[in-house]
Amino acid sequence: MDTWFGARSDYPFELFSVSHLVVLAIALTGFLCLILLRDNLAAKNALFQQLRWLLFLVLLISEVSYQYWAISHEYWSFNRYMPLHLCGVASITAMIGLVTLHPFWIRLSFFIGIVPAALALVTPDMPYDYQHYRFWKFFVHHTAIAWACLFLALAKPNALTWRSVFSVYGLLLAYAALIGFWVNPQTGSNYLYLSQRPSTVSPLDFFGEGIWYYINLCLTAFFLFAAQYAVFRWLFKKTTREEN
Repeated sequence: MDTWFGARSDYPFELFSVSHLVVLAIALTGFLCLILLRDNLAAKNALFQQLRWLLFLVLLISEVSYQYWAISHEYWSFNRYMPLHLCGVASITAMIGLVTLHPFWIRLSFFIGIVPAALALVTPDMPYDYQHYRFWKFFVHHTAIAWACLFLALAKPNALTWRSVFSVYGLLLAYAALIGFWVNPQTGSNYLYLSQRPSTVSPLDFFGEGIWYYINLCLTAFFLFAAQYAVFRWLFKKTTREEN
């Protein structure tokens, strides 16, 4: 247990290793199951309630245990362990959405949670392999974020509109401005990767340098929001046609 939850591990993470591919397969399988069960989720039956609170508990335990791990090993600092990256924010908004089922939190979680969490799963900033707690925390947490955000959208699809694409995008720009112009400079942090790109291989490596990096971030975010909404609406229109 001391080694598994310890400060370090002798087993480094390898991109697309067997352990990585297994957790990716599990995440993808969960996505497909949620889509196939979407009619049951909308009905808010016993399955809906079980998944709702299970996802909430997984998100809560993941975040609390991570903070405890960092504090217990004296690693914790504001500029590294606050949940201010998009996945951290999406984890919080998804938990609120799971408790309240309010359309605002569903919209926010859907747009900021699914794609960032999925990209994090594919290109993780992860030092250790499955022999260490950090591996399981990272992949369980990010998988649960993506699943919870999709789960909420499937449960209340009418919460998502074209207007919500622009409203959530506007909130994201405001949040990014707060992080980029105040939080990161004041704390020496790199939240939202606005100070520099991740140290690991990621799609952000193709976003250029200087001002073009930020322009490409903004344009890509809007394109992903619009594409994500269009795919979601196509999915439900297809279902409606098949039922008719």
